[in-house]
Amino acid sequence: MGQSALCPKFEKAMKIISQRWTGLIIYQLLSGPQRFCSIESAISISGRLLSERLKDLEHEGIVNRKVYPETPVRIEYSLTEKGRALEPVLREIERWADQWVDVKKTG
Repeated sequence: MGQSALCPKFEKAMKIISQRWTGLIIYQLLSGPQRFCSIESAISISGRLLSERLKDLEHEGIVNRKVYPETPVRIEYSLTEKGRALEPVLREIERWADQWVDVKKTG
């Protein structure tokens, strides 16, 4: 596969995972299925934005939304096979960040 064939796919992949909060949401779901409120409190994201990102990720086939017919209704989010395939990428970014990113520096 040449550069021209790879470039559009790479660009789309980067656009998906680089969207603000998306990487953190996927990273949070690596530990297993979670409810909306758990994700929301774990990464301190607004409910509106989290809902939007989860819908985007579901549309991309990265996140699965499962509704349990209970009272009250319980909804859990989990990674699909496509989503779990991002784990090595995110773990490498985590290793890189541990070694190279200084959160004290600005700019």
